Amino acid sequence: MHAPRGQTDHPQTAGTGPKHKPPLVLFDLDNTLVDRTAGLRQWTEEFTRERGLGTAAVEWIVETDDNGLKPRDHFFAEIRDRFAIGDSAEDLHHAYQQRYPLFLRCPQNVLDQIAQLRESGWRVGVVTNGLTLTQGAVLEHTGLARHLDGWCISEEAGVRKPDPGIFALAAERCGSDLTSGWVCGDSPEADVVGAQLAGLNTIWIRHGRTWSDALPAPDRTADNISEALQALRQIGSPVSPR
Repeated sequence: MHAPRGQTDHPQTAGTGPKHKPPLVLFDLDNTLVDRTAGLRQWTEEFTRERGLGTAAVEWIVETDDNGLKPRDHFFAEIRDRFAIGDSAEDLHHAYQQRYPLFLRCPQNVLDQIAQLRESGWRVGVVTNGLTLTQGAVLEHTGLARHLDGWCISEEAGVRKPDPGIFALAAERCGSDLTSGWVCGDSPEADVVGAQLAGLNTIWIRHGRTWSDALPAPDRTADNISEALQALRQIGSPVSPR
C-alpha cells in the first residue's frame, strides 16, 4: 500500500500574521493524467491473447469494464463466467493488479509541466477513485508519484469523488487548503461537480464531448491535459517559488 504524501513535509513559513498557504491544483488520474482507455485495451489484448479468447473478446471486456466504473469483483466474475475460465475472480483480479499498471503512461512533457508548476509555487496532487494497490502502482510506475506533493485514493481515504471531503483531505496532504484551488479532470460529475461542491475552481477535460446544460458549467474547458496545464500556467502563482 502506498502511504499518503504531503502531510508533514511542508512547513509553514515563519512570521507573524495570517499564514497564506500555497495555491493548489488537484488532478484526476484516469483519462486525465494517464490514458486509462488505451492502457485497459492493451491489458485486455494481452489477456485475451494469452488465454486464446479471440479478438471479439477484447471488445466485450472493454465494454464490460464500463470505463472502470464496474466494481472489480463483478468485472472479473463476469469475465470468468463469460469465457468459462477456471481461475477464480479473485485470482484474475490479482493478476490484473500486477500487469495493468505497467500499461499506463504519463507523457514526459506532462511530467515536465507538473514540475514547472511546482517550481513556480503550486502544490500539486491527485484525487482518484479506485483501489489503493492498483492506483498506487499506476502513480509509481508512471513516475507521477515523484512529481506530486500528495494524493488521495478513494479506498484508503474512505471517501469517493464527488464527495467534497476527498478534495479537502487531498489539499491537507499537499500542504495547502481549498482556498482558490483548482481541480482538473474529465468526469463532469466526479471531478467538476465534486470540486464545485468543495468550493474549488474547475477545468474540464472534454475529450471531444459537449458539456451538459443540466450541470453547472466548469470555469474552463480544455481538449487535453497539455492544454489544461497551459491554462494553469497562464493563471499564474500568487506565491514565490519554493
